[in-house]
Amino acid sequence: MAKFGEGDSRWIVEDRPDGANVHNWHWAETNCLEWSRNLLTNLLSNLTILDGESNLFVKTKKVDKVDGEAYVNVRKGKVIPGYEISVAISWEGEAKDPDGKSLLKVDGVVEIPYIADENADEDPEVRVTVKDEGPIGKTLKDAMVAKGKPLILEKVKAYVQSMAKGGPAKEELEVKKVAAKSGQSETAPVPKKEATVEKKEAKKEGKKGFKSITMTEKFSCRARDMFEILMDENRWKGFTQSNAKISKEVGGEFSIFDGSVIGKNVELQEGKLIVQKWRFGSWPDGIDSTVRLSLDEPEPGVTIVKLTHTDIPEEDRYGNSTVAENTERGWRDLIFHKIRAVFGFGI
Repeated sequence: MAKFGEGDSRWIVEDRPDGANVHNWHWAETNCLEWSRNLLTNLLSNLTILDGESNLFVKTKKVDKVDGEAYVNVRKGKVIPGYEISVAISWEGEAKDPDGKSLLKVDGVVEIPYIADENADEDPEVRVTVKDEGPIGKTLKDAMVAKGKPLILEKVKAYVQSMAKGGPAKEELEVKKVAAKSGQSETAPVPKKEATVEKKEAKKEGKKGFKSITMTEKFSCRARDMFEILMDENRWKGFTQSNAKISKEVGGEFSIFDGSVIGKNVELQEGKLIVQKWRFGSWPDGIDSTVRLSLDEPEPGVTIVKLTHTDIPEEDRYGNSTVAENTERGWRDLIFHKIRAVFGFGI
């Protein structure tokens, strides 16, 4: 997954010093793992499951771990969460006789091995174990499964809904907007001529050239299927959750990620090769990069995709100097990972 990270999202750019997401063309990414740990800890710790019913007392103790990754991408107000996490919760139970005398105290663990954005509409698997597997221990375990599992799933659903709304990302973006507006109000206006000259000089000084990236990815599918996914606009819309228009003809144009990336086809060999010119809306005018995707099927049902992306500018028109890094992350998390997640081509 994102692994990040999930732009769904589109490409991710570093924050500008002034906190401005210029024109909102790119995705702002927020790492939400620590936030997720805190929220899930608050949601799942010290939950009372049974408080004396049938002389049974069961409750969760604490969240022992939240592992994996979680992030949120936001662009033009659209929230794209990405997360794959596992959770472990310790719990305890006690059985008493009718006189209130303790018969047995047990400890156990609740494991949720996979909470992910790709199955946000489904209940994740919940595993309940207990250290004492005797008759009373089993009774307490069964009580945790019957009464505790629905409550735990309800809390997990609250986490999923919070991520769908942006997690901490929306608050951070609002803070940046306020800070940017505040900074602008405190700064004396600059004459348009001077501003233009300063921008050109800064751009000239920061210009360093171009970079290239290469990646090799393996998928459990036929090469012709991968070619079709990469060249079919409906499939692009499906796995990126964004608008796309893609020509399947050499010389034909395409627009993907809601128009953030545009270009044209240079060479197409069905099931084997895709060569395209790419440019991002944030790049300086007149700059086009070259994308080469070669598809190799060493054995039926296994496809190796080799990506070479050349002529990537080191800086965009706004002075962000991590264009190549963000482009590589976009290929990995927003295209290759999403293809695996949506079409089930993971190996």
